[in-house]
Order: sequence, then structure tokens, then C-alpha cells
Amino acid sequence: MLSVLAAFLLLGTNMLMAQDATKDTAATASSGDATPSVWLAPGYYILLFVIVCFVVGIVGKILRVYDLTQQIQNKKPINWHNVMGICCIIFLIVGMYGAYWSFAVQGAMILPESASAHGVKIDEMFWTTTVLTVIVFVITQILLFGFLFRYRYSEKRRGHFLPHNNTIEKVWTIAPAIVLTILVIFGFFTWQQITNTIDAKGEQASINVDITGHQFAWELRYPGTDGRLGETNYKLVSGSNKVGVDFKDKFSYDDLQADTMYLPVHKSIKLNIHAQDVIHSVYMPHFRVQLNAVPGLPTYFKFTPTITTAEMRRKVGDPKFEYIVYCNKICGAAHYNMQRVVRVVEESEYQAWLAQQKPYLTDQIKKDLKFAEVKPVAKQNRLALNN
Repeated sequence: MLSVLAAFLLLGTNMLMAQDATKDTAATASSGDATPSVWLAPGYYILLFVIVCFVVGIVGKILRVYDLTQQIQNKKPINWHNVMGICCIIFLIVGMYGAYWSFAVQGAMILPESASAHGVKIDEMFWTTTVLTVIVFVITQILLFGFLFRYRYSEKRRGHFLPHNNTIEKVWTIAPAIVLTILVIFGFFTWQQITNTIDAKGEQASINVDITGHQFAWELRYPGTDGRLGETNYKLVSGSNKVGVDFKDKFSYDDLQADTMYLPVHKSIKLNIHAQDVIHSVYMPHFRVQLNAVPGLPTYFKFTPTITTAEMRRKVGDPKFEYIVYCNKICGAAHYNMQRVVRVVEESEYQAWLAQQKPYLTDQIKKDLKFAEVKPVAKQNRLALNN
């Protein structure tokens, strides 16, 4: 009855959506685009579920009537214990096939190989956990439904009442604890290697890239020739200064703005993550990177790209393939719009691209902050702050 009620509650929405779909179909029919003629909504599946329930109920009633007629004729009635045992075996077979189908179909949609150095370790951890849990799943389901079938009720035997057994208790407590402890420790050391990534002494410095999330876009900022990003201050955010760069910091003068995130392959990248309004989440699935962007709490994630965009296009067989940075938090109505293309290229191409980017210090920002151009004795110009 609840399913029927839900179906009728959704019926009005379904009709409206169906009308919109009909209009879209009529509009696109002239252009030759083929669109589905049936709009499948949640109400459709609820009604389908209700029909299946009615069919099962009707079949059950028919079997019940048949059982009663057998008893009236003094014949042996249906052995419902055998019926339930057989149903358990059927459910086991169908369920195992469903699990296989899920691995075969949904498993084909899995991401390609990791495009970052640390992603290889994450994939190893993922597959180790998956294999162990699948083995446990198969064994437990076979035991569960196999026991229900094997030890279904029979008049020829009596069940043995076992109130307690210390050995069994120890086995099913200690064995899972050992497996889970190994997984947790393995995951802890893997995660520690990934997150404890500070530039070591003598190591080549990582390339700093600022990514700032706001409703509803990602803002990118690159360091200029000095290789350092200037400081930011949320109080300085304005229409022209979107991320609040503090131009009292001399390192901010040559910062660059970008619409596409370009990354050199095999170079360490330090992604500085910020948020201006609500919680966002930097999500780069092909690099196995995900970290929340929290207002007032700057964070960072270091990773090293290992496969260029051109190489990945050849690997996946898609000439239009692009790496994308998404927002993995539902941050508002236009959440879906928070995407930026990430392009991994060779070092020479990266440097050529970097040389073409516009400085963050635009003429409008200079005007808003009352910058004036000062010409000292030296021929090289410098910027001075007049306020």
C-alpha cells in the first residue's frame, strides 16, 4: 500500500516530466535527433515493484489452494520446508549471478590506470581490500544459503541445541580482527606516505598551484618567474580580485591567472586548496586526488602526474579525452558547473604555455588598489602602493 501511495504521489511529477519530454521530442524530431519516447521515472519502477508483489501474492494463493485441496483429498500436502530450501538455493544462484553481472558490467566502467605516482599505491590498497571482501562475501553466502538448504526441517532427524561454544566464538572474533587490523595498518602506512609530503632538503621544490573554490567555479593561480605565490587575504576579495591576493606581498606581483590547469609530467605539484563560501572538494579521479576545500582552513595535496593527456588519449582510445577537476561536494544549485580541464604536458610545452598566461595584477586591480607606476633612476619599472 505504501508503494501504491508513493506511485500516485509521483504520478503528477511524472506526467509533467513526460510532457516536457514530449515537447523536447517534437522539437528535436525535425532535426533528425532520435530521443526515447518513454520517460522512465521513479514511479515507473515503483509500479513495476507493486506488480511483482501482486504476482508473487497470487502465485502464493494458488499454491495455498492447491495445498488445501491435497489435504481434503487425504493426499500428502506440499512440503514447504523443501520449497523454502529450494528457494534458498535458487536465491543463492541468482544472487551470485547478480554479483558476477555487477562486476562484469559496472566493473567495466572503472577508471583507467592511475595517472599519478601515489595513485598506484591507492589502487593496490583498493584492490587488496576488494579481493579480500569478495572472498569473504562468496564464502559467507554459500555457507548461509547452503546451510538453510542442507539442514532444512526433516522428520527423520532432530536438531542439536548448542547454546555456547568458545572455539567458534574465538574463531569468528579473532579471524576478522586479524584481517581488519592488517588492512587498517596497510592503509595507514599507505596514507601516511601520501600525505606526509613536505619538500625534503635538497629535493627540487614542488610547483605551487593555487585552486580556490566558490559558488560555482574553481579559480586557478600560478607563480610567476620568482616561483613563489603571493599571500592572500579574504578581506581583499572583490569583483576584480577574485581570490583576495595581497599585493603588499612583493611575491604576488608576477602571479598568473589561468583558465586551464596545465601540469608538467613527472614534476611534483603542490596543490594549495582554498574555499571562499561553503565546503567544496577538489576531486581529480584519474590522479586519485580528493581533498575538501574548507573556508578558513587552507590545505594542500602533493602529487606527481605520470601520464600526459596525449598518452592517456591513446590508452583510452578517445582523442577528445581530458583530465577534469570536479567538486565532489554538493555545494549548491550549480554544483555540476564546477569543472576545470587539467592538461598534463611535457616540460617544454608547460613552459611555453606559462609564458602566455596573463598576470593576476590586471589594470582594473591596479585602479582599484590605487597603484601608480613609479620610475626610479634605473630603467626597470617597479610598482608602488599609494594608499
